[in-house]
This record gives sequence, C-alpha cells and structure tokens, in this order.
Amino acid sequence: MKAPIRVYMSRKLIGIRPDDTVKRAGEVMTEFEIGSLVVVDENDNVVGFLTKGDIIRRLVVPGLPNTTPVKEIMTKDLVTVPAETPLQDVLDIMAKKGIKHILIEENGKIVGIFSITDLLEASRRKLETAIATE
Repeated sequence: MKAPIRVYMSRKLIGIRPDDTVKRAGEVMTEFEIGSLVVVDENDNVVGFLTKGDIIRRLVVPGLPNTTPVKEIMTKDLVTVPAETPLQDVLDIMAKKGIKHILIEENGKIVGIFSITDLLEASRRKLETAIATE
C-alpha cells in the first residue's frame, strides 16, 4: 500500500478527439474492452476524460443522440496524481471523490491511468504467486 502508484498504473492510454462522436467513443471502448478514454487535442495534450458513467449520466439519461461530440459530455476537470504518490493515498483520493479511474502525471504530462481493475489485477497476481510458492 506504500508502493508508488506507478507500480500499479497502466501506461496504455487510449485516446479520442474532442470532436469525435460519443458513438465512436463507445466503439473504441468496446474494441479495446475498456471503460474510459482520455480526450486529446491535436497536439496530443489530454484535455478531458470520458467514462462509461459519463456516457450514461450525460448522454443516455438526458436522451442526447450518440452523434453528440465527446467534448460536450467529457469530464473537463481532470483528477490527477503524481506517479510517486503511494497507492494508499491514491485510493483515499478516489474514495473521497467517488471515482473509479485516476490519471497519473509525471513532469506535467499524463503518463498513465489507474483504475480499481488495476488494483484487482495486481492482487490476483500476488495471490497466484503466493499459491505457487506454497
């Protein structure tokens, strides 16, 4: 729990452009079997974040068409933590903010993402290793 979040984060960031449709975002999420996307501008700077929850709350429930641009429903206020932040601190932040994903930052750039799924995967690997050594 004291290890830095960089140990647990995924460096595989899948992005989409702000003007892409939510339908396209859903296709990308389905293709890569992921629940979130970073939204990047033409200079590949992260300008937003889109999750399945955003799609449900901001598109499906209000009844907007799936042709709505991602920029209209994405989260613009990004929650980030430095890559050296201990896992326990990251989990505390996520719990307080009620979020399931958090962006990881290093030298002013988004370098990864951490989700609860990453923690479960790390726990599974640790358990498998413990069982294998018995």
